[in-house]
Amino acid sequence: MTQGRLWTYSDDPVKPLRGLRVLDFTRVIAGPTASRTLAMWGAEVLRVDPPHMPELSGQYIVTGFGKKSIEADLREAHQLSEVHNLLAGADVVLLGYRPRALEPFGLNEHLLREKYPNLIIGELCAWGYDGPYAFNRGFDSIVQAASGIAEIYQDVRGRPGALPVQALDHSVGYGLAAAIIALADARHIQRRTGHVRFSLARTAASLLDLPVTKAPLEPLRKPILRTMGSTFGVLSYVPPPFRVSGISMDYLSPPPAYGASAPVWS
Repeated sequence: MTQGRLWTYSDDPVKPLRGLRVLDFTRVIAGPTASRTLAMWGAEVLRVDPPHMPELSGQYIVTGFGKKSIEADLREAHQLSEVHNLLAGADVVLLGYRPRALEPFGLNEHLLREKYPNLIIGELCAWGYDGPYAFNRGFDSIVQAASGIAEIYQDVRGRPGALPVQALDHSVGYGLAAAIIALADARHIQRRTGHVRFSLARTAASLLDLPVTKAPLEPLRKPILRTMGSTFGVLSYVPPPFRVSGISMDYLSPPPAYGASAPVWS
């Protein structure tokens, strides 16, 4: 059993999560949005990807701000050992693959809790953690169709539609980030850890349960973009949706080159 470290809040109001170590096994949009948000508040995020399954470049770049990036083939014993060394020094692990997909490598709730009792565990998936679809792959648009969102947004000819953004992904991402911050707060104050799970399907159901409002729709406003230099060139991006003392937040660093970081904590 590895007791691990106990992180405490930074007194920096803009980076209160400085020093919080997050090992990120998520891809696409939802999980990376959560870890990007934690990085924005000062957490040290190490994203882990398999070298034989590179992420789509655009998705990686837009969600990679503020993070470090490593590649690890968990089928290789020495690389799996490196990952577990990182877990021993981590405060948080985010798991975004299908339920049980990482279980052979010791990466599920029960095995992690046994070995790293202080670790905060956050999980997300498409369809939930029980039922006939639990272990299937799934993406935002597919879950929108299955949950009835596509029917609600059908066109005048009755053809299925979709929300104009990947709303389930972003809802899960920001929700997961908020839950991790709450668990970090509980561990800091009460010296107890926790585990949280999100799914796109459950989030869709929660959104559909909200009351329908009759408020007039606000006109779409073009976002104010910022720029930041990176190894990918000058990036034009939408800033984070957060403010501190009236000042808009920004990401602390650009996305690194894919897999370019060393597998160590600062």
